[in-house]
Amino acid sequence: MASLRVLLRGFRGPLLAWAGCSAPRSFAAGANFEYIVTEKKGENGTVGLIRLNRPKVLNALCGGLIMELNQALDAFEDDPAVGAIVLTGGDKAFAAGADIKEMQNYTFQSCYYHNFLARWDHLTQVKKPVIAAVNGYALGGGCELAMMCDIIYAGEKAQFGQPEILLGTIPGSGGTQRLTRAVGKSLAMEMVLTGDRISAQDAKQAGLVSKVFPVETLVEEAIRCAEKIASNSKIVSAMAKESVNAAFEMTLAEGNKLEKKLFYSTFATEDRREGMTAFVEKRKANFRDQ
Repeated sequence: MASLRVLLRGFRGPLLAWAGCSAPRSFAAGANFEYIVTEKKGENGTVGLIRLNRPKVLNALCGGLIMELNQALDAFEDDPAVGAIVLTGGDKAFAAGADIKEMQNYTFQSCYYHNFLARWDHLTQVKKPVIAAVNGYALGGGCELAMMCDIIYAGEKAQFGQPEILLGTIPGSGGTQRLTRAVGKSLAMEMVLTGDRISAQDAKQAGLVSKVFPVETLVEEAIRCAEKIASNSKIVSAMAKESVNAAFEMTLAEGNKLEKKLFYSTFATEDRREGMTAFVEKRKANFRDQ
C-alpha cells in the first residue's frame, strides 16, 4: 500500500489518498463500524459524534466509508435525543481525499451508468445541523465533505484544498460549486486550477470556516457549539437551516419569500409559543420539539 508521498512523487505533500478499501458491508443501527467511530456526547447525549477512522491512509474516502457515514447520519437523524451532529477525523487529517485505488480504473461509462459519487452528498439531506471539526488535511473529497456540513471549525494546522487537477481530473462532489460560493470566484479558481492548499487562517479570512482553534481543543469546541444548537427547538433549527441553505439556490426575492413562509410556520409550533412566553416571563425556555 503506497503512501501519499510515494503515490504522487514530485508533488509537495499529500493530494488524494491511495488506499485499499474493502467492499461496503451492511450494518444495523448501533452496530460497530469498520471505517468510522460513533458516539453520543454532551449532556443527555444531545450531540452525535462521527469520527472518520482510517488513520493509516489519512482517512481516505472509499465507498465503504461513505456507506457507513450515511448510516450513522441516518441513525442520529432518527434519534430524538440528538439535536446536532459533529463530523471529524484525526489530528493529522480530516480526510486527505478520495480513494484513488478504488477509482483508478473507472471509465466514463461505469461512472455514468452507476451514478458514481451520487451517495456522497447524502450529508446535505440531513435536517439536523452538522458541524465539521477539521484538523490536518481536508483535501479533494475531504474538503468537499467538510463543505457539505453546515458549520466548519478548523484546527490551527488544518489545510484545505482541491488538488484533483494534479491527477488529471476535476472535483466531482461539489468542489467547484460549494468552494466558489464560500470563498468567491478568484480564490476558488486559483485553488482548483493549481491544486494549491490554503491554511486554516486563510480559510477563515476567506469565509470557508467560521472559527479556528488549537488542535487539541477543536473537537471539544465543536461539541460545545453542537450542544448549544441542540438546546434549541429541533424543528425550528431545521427550518432555520433550510432557510439559510436556500440563500445559495434562490434569488434574493425568492429566498425572502421562503424565509417568510418558514417564519410564519414557526407560529404553528408549540416551541415558538414556549420560546416567546419564556422570554416574556424572563425564564429559560423548555423546548419539546413540537
